[in-house]
Amino acid sequence: MAIFLDEPSRTFSEYLLIPGYSSSECIVDNVNTQTPLVRYKRGEEPALHLNIPMVSAIMQSVSNDSLAIALAREGGLSFIYGSQTPERQAEMVRNVKNYKAGFVPSDANIAPEMTLADVLDLKEKTGHSTMAVTEDGTQHGKLVGVVTSRDYRVTRMDPATPVREFMTPFEDLIYGEEGMTLKEANDIIWDHKLNALPIIDGNQRLLYFVFRKDYDFHKQNPLELLDGQKRLLVGAGINTRDYEERVPLLVDAGADILCIDSSEGFSEWQKRTIDWIREKYGDSVKVGAGNVVDGEGFRFLADCGADFVKIGIGGGSICITRETKGIGRGQATAVIDVAKARDEYFEETGIYVPICSDGGIVYDYHMTLAMAMGADFVMLGRYFARFDESPTAKVNVNGTTMKEYWGEGSARARNWQRYDQGGEAKLQFEEGVDSYVPYAGSLKDNVGQTLHKIKATMCNCGALSIPQLHEKAKITLVSSTSIVENGAHDVLLKANSVQKI
Repeated sequence: MAIFLDEPSRTFSEYLLIPGYSSSECIVDNVNTQTPLVRYKRGEEPALHLNIPMVSAIMQSVSNDSLAIALAREGGLSFIYGSQTPERQAEMVRNVKNYKAGFVPSDANIAPEMTLADVLDLKEKTGHSTMAVTEDGTQHGKLVGVVTSRDYRVTRMDPATPVREFMTPFEDLIYGEEGMTLKEANDIIWDHKLNALPIIDGNQRLLYFVFRKDYDFHKQNPLELLDGQKRLLVGAGINTRDYEERVPLLVDAGADILCIDSSEGFSEWQKRTIDWIREKYGDSVKVGAGNVVDGEGFRFLADCGADFVKIGIGGGSICITRETKGIGRGQATAVIDVAKARDEYFEETGIYVPICSDGGIVYDYHMTLAMAMGADFVMLGRYFARFDESPTAKVNVNGTTMKEYWGEGSARARNWQRYDQGGEAKLQFEEGVDSYVPYAGSLKDNVGQTLHKIKATMCNCGALSIPQLHEKAKITLVSSTSIVENGAHDVLLKANSVQKI
């Protein structure tokens, strides 16, 4: 007979935190959001940690090198999506590891034979008005010119005008050379009143841009997540099919941690993948696993040697796994169950295996709830997909600026490896959708506001660290009536009702 669980499957919106005693020390500036990223033994420090408890989802529409750089600069970590060729994924990892503060890889590039219409289209997609013109239109091609918004007038030019006719040609550019320091680059910018300085190598190939607006940016990021060589940390997603080919390329590129990207992690396929990594690399290569939704699944992956375990099936905003397969569990219930198993495992073995809540986050306070329930950090897809730095295009939908966002199980992504159960090498049916999310601006501004909310709530609970939140949090279930009470109610909101005359 099937096993029936008495506990209902609950979501984060069904819970609230009860305030605890807040001493005079409980202020936002005193809150430390550092959290372990990988397993460690009692009395030791983890080999890797996060400075903020946020990682980006392993998705085509979320985690590329641009977002990875932006998030690491804020103290979090991206897992570069794996539903691409191993070579291309390794290149993205390498771009992040080669990043130097203030030296920005160009992600708006165009070829000289392209047109003004192409420039306008690229500007719409990327939001960038400064574009490198390279011989082949690639990020690191031979630099032949630069286009900015000052080089063209949309109302007076034919959209078919070739870029070569209105770009600022290389011979008229002021540029920097490989090896120069950020101070030297900024001195050139200020001396020549530039907005951007291209940096090239000895073969005139484009390496980076240094922007005037970023002059003090590196000083404003005290939580930057760096390795021992002062390079940004970055992760990468892998699957249970081509890991023997993919993992060596990612390791060579400098990936700091890997994560098996799978809709369901309680499987022999994940054990085989971890076993192969351990046999080839020992403990030097860190790898997370998942996803699971109960203590049994957690213990299986912990015993396999996973460095962290990811929780969640079917809770993502673009995921339809529960609809199509009837598999999953409410995210709050899953986190509570797995956190209990994690603590028991620590007591029994002396090994702490961090857990990551993946999915089910609708509001910022859900992140704090996830951690209060025991999660060490959260993985976010929709949240990051809204930002400038995500790889998707901005589009206008009924007068509102949106960004595209699709699931890895959608027909668009066709990431069959994520849903692999040993069958044919194809996606048999969809487990994700193709959608839009409201455009929200820069990652830095939004993450900063979210972190402020998290820290303020932690202070309300009397906690100045995530481990303290695990210990001190008091959580209550809420009724359907009190959920209505959570937001504004029984009033007419001015913003939506008053028209000026």
